Amino acid sequence: MRLCIPSSGQEGLEAAVGQHFGKVPYFTIVNSETGEVEIVPNTSEHMGGVGVPPEQLSKQGVDIMLCGGLGRKAIQLFESYGIEVYAGATGSVADTVNAWKDGKLEKASMNNACQGHDHN
Repeated sequence: MRLCIPSSGQEGLEAAVGQHFGKVPYFTIVNSETGEVEIVPNTSEHMGGVGVPPEQLSKQGVDIMLCGGLGRKAIQLFESYGIEVYAGATGSVADTVNAWKDGKLEKASMNNACQGHDHN
């Protein structure tokens, strides 16, 4: 599985999880089977590029996105690209991957979507 964690830096597993996934400068992609780490710049329209983050991450072959939280529209977009989303991520990328492996992150849904920060 290819996991994507929105990150504030390029430090790989040590990078901090960005709390606004669409506006982070980087996406850290971790292969859960091999442990391989890849840093991908956010080139979505939020960063002056084209497309939306779910589209960009779909092109990167991401299966699952792990983030702090996100709005309903974003959840629907990720679902439309076949990417599962888990919320509640904090700390570093490594902390987040371990939390996901331990079943400590909640699958994002319309019931736990963010209500603020222009996500609606």
